[in-house]
Amino acid sequence: MKLYHSLTSPYVRKVMVLLHETEQLGDVELETVAGTPVAPAAPLIGKAPLTKVPALERPDGPTLFDSRVICAFLDDRAGGRLYPEGARRWDVLTLEALADGILDAALLMTYESRLRPEDKQWDEWVDSQWVKVERACAVLNQRWMAHLSSPLDMGQVAVGCALGYLDLRHDARGWRKGNDALATWFAEFDARPSMVATRPVT
Repeated sequence: MKLYHSLTSPYVRKVMVLLHETEQLGDVELETVAGTPVAPAAPLIGKAPLTKVPALERPDGPTLFDSRVICAFLDDRAGGRLYPEGARRWDVLTLEALADGILDAALLMTYESRLRPEDKQWDEWVDSQWVKVERACAVLNQRWMAHLSSPLDMGQVAVGCALGYLDLRHDARGWRKGNDALATWFAEFDARPSMVATRPVT
């Protein structure tokens, strides 16, 4: 298998953490690609129509894309440990969706400042994306701490990667303010070997 990836993509980081945690890193060849929403990554054209990373090329099927699809596939390949069965599965999927929503908003903020011409940037729109991040972090702090502190699953991996991206690109906005329990959890989770090994290279 070949994983098309970027060293700073938080969605790629989710896949990489899973590969470390499930001991599948040796089964995947890594190919670094560079692209933006206005300059698609050329190697992905014809393989992943949205030209986004991550994308997982397989020898026995079409290329998989979207981090949630890839993570579910790789976890199933490893025996299904990070996406449990039963009622807890829906909690894991909801938590992963919430974390990906944080990333969606944070990435839009990043694109606004890095890709849009300065005279066309919209501060109010950027701030509205951060409000989504704040709401999500507050919900994690108030509602999800018991789950985050339980045995490892993909929801926790997704949250850890989302918070790591906030530190990377939007640290000055201070997601930890008012979220003491979440901040304490992240400090411990971020020290996992899989998280240390996948810290973004900027």
